[in-house]
Amino acid sequence: MLYHILFPLAKSIGALNVFRYVTFRTAGAFLTALALTLLLGPRIIDKLAAMRAKQVVRDDGPQSHLKKAGTPTMGGVLILLAVTASTLLWAQLNNRFIWLALLTTLALGAVGFADDYLKIRRGTSVGLRPRQKFAWQVGIGLAVGAYLCLFPVDAFTTKLAIPFLKRWMPELGLAYIAFAMVVIVGCSNAVNLTDGLDGLAIVPTLMAAATFTLLAYVAGNAVMAHYLQVIFVRGASELPVFAAALVGASLGFLWYNAHPAQVFMGDTGSLALGGALATVALITKNELVLVVAGGCFVVEALSVIIQVFWYKRTGQRVFRMAPIHHHYELNGLPEPKIIVRFWIVSFVLQVIALTTLKLR
Repeated sequence: MLYHILFPLAKSIGALNVFRYVTFRTAGAFLTALALTLLLGPRIIDKLAAMRAKQVVRDDGPQSHLKKAGTPTMGGVLILLAVTASTLLWAQLNNRFIWLALLTTLALGAVGFADDYLKIRRGTSVGLRPRQKFAWQVGIGLAVGAYLCLFPVDAFTTKLAIPFLKRWMPELGLAYIAFAMVVIVGCSNAVNLTDGLDGLAIVPTLMAAATFTLLAYVAGNAVMAHYLQVIFVRGASELPVFAAALVGASLGFLWYNAHPAQVFMGDTGSLALGGALATVALITKNELVLVVAGGCFVVEALSVIIQVFWYKRTGQRVFRMAPIHHHYELNGLPEPKIIVRFWIVSFVLQVIALTTLKLR
């Protein structure tokens, strides 16, 4: 919005020419999202508490979590407000990928909101029926995949870019729609499963968002993409603004979500953030890099899949409890130590993900 209002005035006021540069607007989006989250946080937390939007703790979970009952949840509303406002303020609004990323994030946030609302209303840990929740996620994922497939920006849209391999890119064709759905549903659920301890999900999210801010900048810049021999995606140049807003909002939310948490993001935040990362990865052709950058989320999701599969097959558990962070809790590892170690692993994974820029 600011670009459309102020940049045309640059002919008269030279200083306004800075709005031409995506790097300037990316920084603006980050700082705006951070400021909005920090400023609105106390009011929204108080509002959620007044509405009795409080966390319901499962009886079969770790006993240490019982003390968290009553902590306000649905804090993802704060993240969504900050990301939406910052993106609309700093991005070029005639860019279709900005709208695709933002609408996908809000749609998944709405699914999470409905799930959180039903949990609070019923006073249980069960919200939407699993099939209902999954059906909405699949529908959103298929819609994103269909849009990218039916309105391709170039010949690379339906191809799968494989890190470390420059020339071999399998053509998926219409199967790309299903592939995009799997990426979005998988990432949104993986972040949701990770969100089980104070700050456990939000820091890996902001780290991955920071990584994709850089990857989106490279993918949208023809000169840098050519130099690094990565796919140049026409129109992706505005995505760093959106990704930086994710970073800023996540960092601001951490202020209130750090142990001991004053608020939880709930499904409202986790489903939306996972979907946002997945959408940016799809647009910039970094779907497989997302597996690396979001490695902590992948491990959490795999631990649940392995646990369920093996229990149904043998009647025995691989982990004391899944997702895997609960396994570590029940083994006596303090919550803060689990959280920080996940952060350390996530940081290392971002470094590995970024090396793919030079090694492919």
